[in-house]
Amino acid sequence: MFAKVTGFVLSSLLPFLVVRFLTQDKVGVYRQTFLVIINAVAILPLGFSMSAYYFLNREVERRKAAILNILIFNFAVGGLACLGLYFFPQLLGTIFSSDEMTRLAPKIGVVIWLWIFSTFLEVVAIANQEARMATVFIILAQLTKTILMAGAVILFATIESFVYAAMIQAALQTVILFVYLNSRFPHFWREFDWQFFREQAHYALPFGLVGLLWTLQTDIHNYFVGNRFSDAEYAIYAYGCFQLPLFAILAESTAAVLIPRMNELQLRDDKREMIELTARTMQKLSFFYFPAYAFLLITAQVFITTLFTENFAASVPIFIINLTLLPFDIWVVDPIVRAYKEFGRFLLIIRVFVLIGLVAALSFGIQHFDLRGMIAIVVVTSLTERFISTSILARKMNVKRHDWRLLKGVGKTALVSAFAAVITLFAFWQIREFTPALGANLAQMFFSTPKQSVVSFVSGSLTLLFSLLVFVPIYLFGMNYLDLIDADEKAFVRKF
Repeated sequence: MFAKVTGFVLSSLLPFLVVRFLTQDKVGVYRQTFLVIINAVAILPLGFSMSAYYFLNREVERRKAAILNILIFNFAVGGLACLGLYFFPQLLGTIFSSDEMTRLAPKIGVVIWLWIFSTFLEVVAIANQEARMATVFIILAQLTKTILMAGAVILFATIESFVYAAMIQAALQTVILFVYLNSRFPHFWREFDWQFFREQAHYALPFGLVGLLWTLQTDIHNYFVGNRFSDAEYAIYAYGCFQLPLFAILAESTAAVLIPRMNELQLRDDKREMIELTARTMQKLSFFYFPAYAFLLITAQVFITTLFTENFAASVPIFIINLTLLPFDIWVVDPIVRAYKEFGRFLLIIRVFVLIGLVAALSFGIQHFDLRGMIAIVVVTSLTERFISTSILARKMNVKRHDWRLLKGVGKTALVSAFAAVITLFAFWQIREFTPALGANLAQMFFSTPKQSVVSFVSGSLTLLFSLLVFVPIYLFGMNYLDLIDADEKAFVRKF
């Protein structure tokens, strides 16, 4: 968590630069390019990399073989993707109705190949129970990525420069990966075992297919929008679907830590502790997710225009609709699912039907709805899938009716967040009256003739800051009053 938060701080500069150095249509192509890259890196390994969490803890004698199997599989699927985009570059151009994407396709293929192979570095360090080393890797990767990407946008301001920067980043990470593997698993390249490869594939592929369906379910709407709307309109939609990186990092880090723990509990058949651990996790996550949702709901207009300039004001309604999913992200299902092979296959079936329904709805929506309607379809589909999978998982884990009392703290957190938001809303209306003038004065103190974009950024930042200074104390006092902050957490804060 510390590593990824640090990485978020390092990389947070990039979106500010992109929207200010590139035209809106170029921003759309940039977002489409990295949508393809990120989705390919998530989908194509088919869960093979994640199988390290399972096999490195359970198959002590075959740890080296497990590592080699993952590297072989990742190299092969990444290479196939690269060759596919080299020989059929028009594939991306057809999907996004863009000649620019056709031209960039071969280079995008190289990035996909390198990223699939190199991103195993973080996974293997965590799976090997080296959290400190993983922390170093994550921070170092984000630092070099930020330097390379920021240099690309400032010096060249072209989409190709971003792609080349991504190639260099992946090449550096690949070198570090081999150094690490050779130090922890010496001579791992000698340990290939075809029978074990099949066993590892048998475990990983159902989860990989679930992950594939999840990625499609999460991002396929972007491809529909990219095909139907212009690059500039796609940029509006993409920033409306802006995901708060800090909260995605929190969920991912929590899941990564819980997966080995849930595996241990499953080996002991301790379902009761698995249920209670999940409830405690939801309480911890709600502490951050619920107030963030409440605060952003009332400050959405200022938040989006401050981050991405007034050019993206049309993204605000999309952002508000998409924000609906944030409170539901506290339900972390993946760690339990990965502890049971049969759950992965069952979840796969559910997501197949959900994806079919989503594609049908998007096909209809793209002919009749605007950008707001498209994101509404995504939100409704996602909530439906979560409700179905949670209900089935609860039955299989023997969750009783009285177990819902474990979520009492989550309900209280929601009430405190709502109360803090209502009070802050009244203050927010007053704050917006004086921050524009204050922002203009501050901008003139540092810049003799500041641009309007600079004045708007300073004014918006002040509005958000003052609103936050109202919201946070009310929220924390309310949480403390209802005993929703543990004694050990208070002790931790007192140290600082």
